[in-house]
Amino acid sequence: MSLFQGVMPYLVSPLKENAQVNETVLAKLCEDLIAKDVHGLTPLGSTGEYAYLNDAQKQRVIEVVVEAANGRVPVIAGVASTSTEGAIAQAKLYKKIGVSGIVSVLDSYFPLTEAEIQNYFLTIANQAGLPMIVYTNPNFQRTDLTVDTISILSKHSNIIGLKDASSNTGRLLTIMERCGDNLDVYAASSHIAVSVLMMGGKGIFAGPACVLPEKSVALYQACMADDWKKAAILQKQLWQFNDVFARYRLAGCIKTALHIQGYDVGNPVLPQAPLDETARATIAEALRKSMAD
Repeated sequence: MSLFQGVMPYLVSPLKENAQVNETVLAKLCEDLIAKDVHGLTPLGSTGEYAYLNDAQKQRVIEVVVEAANGRVPVIAGVASTSTEGAIAQAKLYKKIGVSGIVSVLDSYFPLTEAEIQNYFLTIANQAGLPMIVYTNPNFQRTDLTVDTISILSKHSNIIGLKDASSNTGRLLTIMERCGDNLDVYAASSHIAVSVLMMGGKGIFAGPACVLPEKSVALYQACMADDWKKAAILQKQLWQFNDVFARYRLAGCIKTALHIQGYDVGNPVLPQAPLDETARATIAEALRKSMAD
């Protein structure tokens, strides 16, 4: 059985006007998501604006989420850095706080060789002492991971999974064939979640599940029941909300939707500007359509 399975929402990072983490709102969001049967919580992803937070803010987000989860669901924290040392420091701190695992991504500035990329992930896996899921997203990352690199990483005992946002199902099939039982694969692109699960994927990491948890869980359950017709219908409904991401930033969309649902999550972290009225109206309509039966 896979260590992590199911729907794992990427959480926003609610901040007050003084830039302190809004602990009450974040804890309530975690509590509500758990009550709606999500299978895990993932703080400090792109939805959580990890790239815009300072170290103290990141640490407090992890502390609040671990405390709120209270062992009921795994907390799988995002770890990202341009330096190997920085990523290791994050992973060790989050382990001490009590996370169940990490999702690791490579932020890069200078171009890196394939050997350097492999060394980044392998060194984290050696030193973090936590189950690790590797994240690859060619839309945001300067440095993507080749299938050969993923195959090498999959042989490390602490590297248990791949969260892939390439939306390339042929590539995913190749990875699954090459890595076999060494590596669990998770959907990261919401429009191919059903395809990934049909091919043997183990779950869904998704920011929209923060806003639409019931429908996201229903999609996963339909896939597990081999009810692919229902799963396809649910995926199309969810995509009506996801589609707005092509026009507006992910974190801004999720925070706006959560505001509509009554969560005082604050604005996107500066220098990102709050979304304007036109964007908010578009997101509200997309949310309404996605929530409809």
